[in-house]
Amino acid sequence: MTKLLSRTALLALTPALIAAAQPSEVPAEQIAELRTAALDDTLAYDITEGLTTEVGPRLGGTEAEARARAWSVKRLEALGFANVRVEEFQMPTWVRGEEKAHVIAPFPQELIVTAFGQSGSTGPDGLTAEVVGYDDYAAFLAAPTADIAGKIVFISHAMPANQDGSGYSAYGTPRFQGPRVASERGAAAIIVKSIGTDSDRMPHTGSISFGDATPIPAGALSVPDAEQLQRMLKRGRPVTLHLLMTPRQIGEQTSGNVIAEVPGRNSDAKKLLVSCHLDSWDNSPGVFDDGAGCGIVAAAAKRIMDAGRPYRTIEIVWFGAEEVGIHGGAAFAERHDGNDYHAVAESDFGADRVWQVTTNLGAERKAEADALRLALYPLSIVSGSYEQAGGADIGPLMREGAPGISLRQDGSRYFDLHHTPNDTLDKIDKQQLQQNVAAWVTMLAVMSGGIEK
Repeated sequence: MTKLLSRTALLALTPALIAAAQPSEVPAEQIAELRTAALDDTLAYDITEGLTTEVGPRLGGTEAEARARAWSVKRLEALGFANVRVEEFQMPTWVRGEEKAHVIAPFPQELIVTAFGQSGSTGPDGLTAEVVGYDDYAAFLAAPTADIAGKIVFISHAMPANQDGSGYSAYGTPRFQGPRVASERGAAAIIVKSIGTDSDRMPHTGSISFGDATPIPAGALSVPDAEQLQRMLKRGRPVTLHLLMTPRQIGEQTSGNVIAEVPGRNSDAKKLLVSCHLDSWDNSPGVFDDGAGCGIVAAAAKRIMDAGRPYRTIEIVWFGAEEVGIHGGAAFAERHDGNDYHAVAESDFGADRVWQVTTNLGAERKAEADALRLALYPLSIVSGSYEQAGGADIGPLMREGAPGISLRQDGSRYFDLHHTPNDTLDKIDKQQLQQNVAAWVTMLAVMSGGIEK
């Protein structure tokens, strides 16, 4: 259950009390100065704008992602970070092909569709079959297999928008599990209502896994097109759809994690890791997911570096190939020991304001977790769980024992943009982006053990 610091107690805090709650080597005045200055940050936006303009979409394992790594090394070196490098790894690579959907009968018209990552192919001629539709995943599971075999399955849902983004996991099952189960039940293909909260004709892609099942064509309809298909099905007449999807697997390709450092005064001390993922889906510049995250963590680390030398080394990691299977996170954990980290954190939920902090530092470090909460409070960031934190790419490190911190962003509009062509630079609110940098620099100041000029 989420534990909240008493509002009355927080309002009663004086600077002296805040200072007493901090580790002795991290002066409250130093933290406050860094936090306030970061509210005028321009670097996070500049990095985000540069990456998404000069590289654009950057699908894991492709030439575009390789250009993103080269761009990142050059930029991080120019910012003055130390030990900038790429740790390469190999990964199976999927690329998109043609994708079209056309209702043949009884109401002929085009629908807007996109393939999921790892989707199978219809072949160049496409496939034509009757659509069998379900209002949600439970209805699909309850349907007789005989009703599904040889058909194009369509599954809808009612995902709500909310601040914490919990609707994604609660309503994402049609994408997460539907393709595998549809294949196992003999479906010719599967299309789902986009796992998103927008009303644009822009379908949401995303990664899927067939496990041991045979890959079948699998994709998402835009939200309005899914609702259009649902209305057709409810008229009670058979709906026939022609579907064309021609993605392909191109074998093992190179990806990599881009790493940089702010060296600490004590090379034997456990490090802090701050991260994002560098890759994006191929259908957009990937601003909210996750170019902004890379801008935020690098800008915060740069502010610490410019302020002096932290006690602990800060390691900045821009992970590769997250979208298509968290390959970068897995490769990093194979080469690095989670127990070498004082804390790990990831920014991968857009660019809107941080509203809550949660930690998983352990009971013996509760005082440190409380010091972080108190330092973040002036940014209107509330306290959440002491036993929960995470991120896709840092998950493997945390399973090895690395403690985690989550600076949780407002997700109210995140799933309007997520994995769509609409994830573009104009969606950035610069003041909210600056609040993110202030939150991250505050966290680094608290957790770094203090900065010496």
